[in-house]
Amino acid sequence: MKVMARSVEDYEHLRLEPLTGSIGAQVHGVDLRDLDEATLAEIEHAWLAHKVLFFRDQPLTRPEHVAYGHRYGELEIHPFTKNVEGFPEIIVLESTPESFYAAEQWHTDVTFRAEPSRASILLGKVIPPYGGDTCFADAELAYELLDETTKQTIEGRTATHSMRNVFGRSMKPERLAATLAQFPDQHHPMVRTHPVTGRHSLFVNRPFTTHVDDMEPTESRALLEKLWAQVTKPELQCRFRWQPDSLAQWDNRCTQHYAVPDHGGLHRLVERVTLAGDKPF
Repeated sequence: MKVMARSVEDYEHLRLEPLTGSIGAQVHGVDLRDLDEATLAEIEHAWLAHKVLFFRDQPLTRPEHVAYGHRYGELEIHPFTKNVEGFPEIIVLESTPESFYAAEQWHTDVTFRAEPSRASILLGKVIPPYGGDTCFADAELAYELLDETTKQTIEGRTATHSMRNVFGRSMKPERLAATLAQFPDQHHPMVRTHPVTGRHSLFVNRPFTTHVDDMEPTESRALLEKLWAQVTKPELQCRFRWQPDSLAQWDNRCTQHYAVPDHGGLHRLVERVTLAGDKPF
């Protein structure tokens, strides 16, 4: 199937610049600290259409970052990552020469939860002079481009998602058992339906999806490897070059993302608020 470029819609309160023919758009002409309802509605429309939106020159303070997230709904508190004192909704993702960090696998945020995150809003604070980009993949197009046999195989099936392979790796057995009691493995549909648009997307990811339910282990692994590889196709992706005060917001229900670890250990610090989600179907 040929990927067709999206047309640039006419908006009254902003200017939209698509990044690729399949996913992502940069929004110009708005200040996220001062949005009226009409502008916010246009941003939400663009967000549903392009799945990931990017903004430049948005020097939000932490209270303003939290307030902007609340414009879309309830914010969640991540159970395992570093939060900001006084602002538990904000998580800090930092890499330094002494402690390198990058989420360098294609994934959707916290799918180990019964109600995975709806969306994430990430703000660039300290950005290295090179490297450290974030890539995003269109999980709807990933599903659409699957062959019909694979679509039939995964239709109606569920897969198990768990925190154990990411956040549980360094936990001692007693703590892991207690944590799994609080955050038990979840069985999510492999094909997710977007609750607003009704479109279908591929909903498995390497860090959190452990196996296909009710499938022989070797067959399950082969199928997951094929599906994980699907989102690595360049025609599904866009890539964002960070600058200080840049902001990216993505819909976790229909995208995956990957933090590129190519900034040579230089200091990189970004902060995120995350919208609470609902049960996938």
